[in-house]
Amino acid sequence: MKKFRYYMLPVVALLSLGMASCNDDDEYFEEEYQGTPMSITQVYLEDYKSSVPDRPVEFARLGQMLRLEGEGLYGVKKVYINGYDTYFNRAYVTDNSMIVSVHRDTPVSDCDPEVRNTIRLVKDKTELVYEFLIRNGYSTISQISNTLPQPGETVTVYGSYLHETSKVTLPGGVEVTDGIINDKDGEWFSFTMPSGVTQGGALVSESPNGVTESPAYFNETRGMILNFDGIGTQGYWSWSETGSMINGDDLVDDPAGSGRGKVWQVVPDRLLTDGISSGKPRATECWTAGNDNEADDWTNFTSFIPATTPLSEIALQFDIYCPEPWSGTGYIQICQINNFNFAGIGSDDDGKNNQVYMFVPWINNGEIVPMQTEGWMTVTIPYTSFNKYGTLQADAESPNPTFQMVIDDRNASSYRNFGMGFVNTDFDYTDAAGEKVTLKSTAFTGPKIYIDNWRLVPNKAFEPSDYEEPEDEE
Repeated sequence: MKKFRYYMLPVVALLSLGMASCNDDDEYFEEEYQGTPMSITQVYLEDYKSSVPDRPVEFARLGQMLRLEGEGLYGVKKVYINGYDTYFNRAYVTDNSMIVSVHRDTPVSDCDPEVRNTIRLVKDKTELVYEFLIRNGYSTISQISNTLPQPGETVTVYGSYLHETSKVTLPGGVEVTDGIINDKDGEWFSFTMPSGVTQGGALVSESPNGVTESPAYFNETRGMILNFDGIGTQGYWSWSETGSMINGDDLVDDPAGSGRGKVWQVVPDRLLTDGISSGKPRATECWTAGNDNEADDWTNFTSFIPATTPLSEIALQFDIYCPEPWSGTGYIQICQINNFNFAGIGSDDDGKNNQVYMFVPWINNGEIVPMQTEGWMTVTIPYTSFNKYGTLQADAESPNPTFQMVIDDRNASSYRNFGMGFVNTDFDYTDAAGEKVTLKSTAFTGPKIYIDNWRLVPNKAFEPSDYEEPEDEE
């Protein structure tokens, strides 16, 4: 019965809002209770979804329901959490217990220091201030600006509730505590990449809101497909001065001067001089070597990414540098195998069962937003964004795709080159209002766009939790 009672508590509390009278003639407001000293001996988290629905805690987060246990609580008129006047239903107040929820508008990082991390109970003739840690919601990391930074480069980490981040731990245990810049709204923090980081894995951050981490893709190179500097093998054939094929001579030294070696200029100068005409498919194409090259058998990656890994937990990453604004025309088609014509969005290449992804970075949530980067930026594309695997993932009757399916699809293809190419065709997209819009391409004469470091990485999201659930008893 105990578990049932706590399961029902949030429902009963909601149904009871406003039902308790505020009549001063009520026994609750009698003078004998208004002068009774109060104490809090323990705070409990009320979570009916947990296997421990009434758990003693040392801190609470915004939105959580608490049970205060102590003495003399009957008669409380006001509750202030971090100075915020917090509603409570006195139907759930006894002399030894009361229920109160931490309102989501309760100030935390911007709280008055004198009342931060306090619960204040007020009666007519007495009050109690109880020190208790209040945190924002769970810290989460949603994106990292550059997951393969060079020492000295700035890394910006985006997410939620990242307020006052004070420590960053990089793979291999390298710690950063100095020079961390925090956004006052907790949506990002930044730091300078130190030297000596040789391992790949998760980036871990610590703040007053707790510890959180990124997927295990920071500084991760074990899944490198092609870096244009000796890892992976570039393939090219039928090259011509005016042709679409990218060869080794089309590569350029890192234009950002950050020491990345050779990189791919997506539209090389030999084609950019005259421009890419509107409506042009297969403007450029860059490939790995193909079937006879051992690196193109992705079975080699299974020691790093197990074959049974769901594709929802794997991503394709690459780094992009676009120093001038890019928008309005041109995009990149990414092909898992060499079986497509780089015909672009809306073509036969773009079928729901095809192993392709269309990268249009200057359309964001249905709005055209010019793309420009101050330095190298990492693009992370969940592998279920590739048409075929997204279709399977969305089909409830199909088994969820795994990395083994990708390996099998590539090894069964006639040409298992992995490639990217620049396409400058017209295409349809859905705007922010939900309307279909046809975008007419124009001649592309710039900007210069650079790409480097094609790689597969783990992309399993970290699931924050303050407490471990106990194992079920047999």
